Amino acid sequence: MRFGFGHHHGHRRFGARQGGGWGMRGGRFDWGMESEEGGRRRRVFDGGELRLVLLKLIGDEPRHGYDLIRAIEELTGGAYAPSPGVIYPTITLLGDMDLIEETAAEGARKVFAITEAGHAHLAEKQAEVDALFARLAGLAEMRGRMDAMPLRRAMHNLRNVLRHRLTREDVSKETIHEIVAAIDELAGRIERM
Repeated sequence: MRFGFGHHHGHRRFGARQGGGWGMRGGRFDWGMESEEGGRRRRVFDGGELRLVLLKLIGDEPRHGYDLIRAIEELTGGAYAPSPGVIYPTITLLGDMDLIEETAAEGARKVFAITEAGHAHLAEKQAEVDALFARLAGLAEMRGRMDAMPLRRAMHNLRNVLRHRLTREDVSKETIHEIVAAIDELAGRIERM
């Protein structure tokens, strides 16, 4: 499964795109972090996976919701920051499952700590937890490779040139075929590097 980065309304999100990899979407560079299956988008974590990630983070140290969002963003090198609308219902569910509990905290934020049942659950799921955190580290590594300024500039230039050239009235089918062939040739060259 290949992952990438995307942005939406100020929140970064991700998942596996059908076919993997990255591309252009809506005039923006899309790192392919969401899949489109039957017109629906899918998050990179299913509910059970996100529960395990949050439980492990809370197991490392008591945290509140904002801490969890920031921790995941840091683990992915800024590639993904889950929204509060995803985090807080998952925290509630972990509490309902008696895997975490609210602890005494200063200020208005609720801080959660792992329970004995939570520790036992993490121990049972250790291989899954390790795989999920390896996935997060992989996203951070990919973000580091793909976020180079010259590469972003070159992709931006390609998008603008294509947009400008293809919106002209005198574009023939022959010209479009030549452009497609040039892009395919470049893609092949890059793949062989």
